[in-house]
Amino acid sequence: MRGVRRVPELTSANARPYSCLMIGELIGNYRVTGKLGEGGMGAVYVAEHQLIGRKAAIKVLLPEMSANPTVVQRFFNEARATTLIKHPGLVDIFDFGHLQSGVAYLAMELLEGESLSARIKRCGRLPLAEVVAIGKQAASAVAAAHDKHIVHRDLKPDNIFLVPETDAPLGLRVKILDFGIAKLAPVEGHAAGLKTRTGIAMGTPVYMSPEQCKSAGEVDARADVYSLACVLYEMACGRPPFVKQGFGEIFAAHIYEAPPPPRSIEPSLPSEMEAVLLRALAKQPEQRTPSMLQLRAELDAIPVGNDAARPAARRAARGAIRGTTTTLGGAAA
Repeated sequence: MRGVRRVPELTSANARPYSCLMIGELIGNYRVTGKLGEGGMGAVYVAEHQLIGRKAAIKVLLPEMSANPTVVQRFFNEARATTLIKHPGLVDIFDFGHLQSGVAYLAMELLEGESLSARIKRCGRLPLAEVVAIGKQAASAVAAAHDKHIVHRDLKPDNIFLVPETDAPLGLRVKILDFGIAKLAPVEGHAAGLKTRTGIAMGTPVYMSPEQCKSAGEVDARADVYSLACVLYEMACGRPPFVKQGFGEIFAAHIYEAPPPPRSIEPSLPSEMEAVLLRALAKQPEQRTPSMLQLRAELDAIPVGNDAARPAARRAARGAIRGTTTTLGGAAA
């Protein structure tokens, strides 16, 4: 790509932290101006378009990760998936590829707000009106992915971002992040182009469907329904359905244990909400809520009273911190 200066490789002679190397680098028309976050697989930077001043988030993989074709494919899956879907509930990705150094990157929309995980940590159990509003928007966005035969497979609070927006329900616009391990299901007459390896449990254990916990090679949209139900449960009850010590115990709980009835944890929840959650958390996919659109319709029927949470939600939205996705290929950046 023209206009990109080569990023020097780390050696004992130039052992500056990798996260500092990209400041000032030019990626296409975007110049990197700062760092937003970093982690075990890479980092996220803020950049500005040199001609029109538009801000963007640049996600990059570490050099050693960029040398792994499987990791890079999962990383680029996010760009391919969101390009296919084209929905306002997904982050807009402008470009992706490799720098001259070989480092893989994504250039994407810079979001202002906070992740759902940050909101839960800050607020604890959320008001029912907020749970329903966030759940309906998330279900609609993921339904758009399912329409394109794309299964997210890693829905969790970290991958649901809340952007302040005056005209959105409760002043919050939901954005679904990180399609890095998304799977494009085969369509009749076409092969699936973005499969991950079978026989490997992909996702985040606390929110994984029973079929994912079994490392099932073929999962469908109902796996995402289960995962979103786990997120809704946590928003409504202040904790996920299963709280265990290790991954093995969590896997076993998803496969074999019935979740505690939500009203046994939070008695103020209406019985309709409990019924929606338990149906979406059914162990067998054929007994589960069949689609995200059906889940959205059921959430739409939940009585939320006089919506007393609206003013508080709007105040919280206006005061939310600026941030962007800091996950790279399913692992924290």
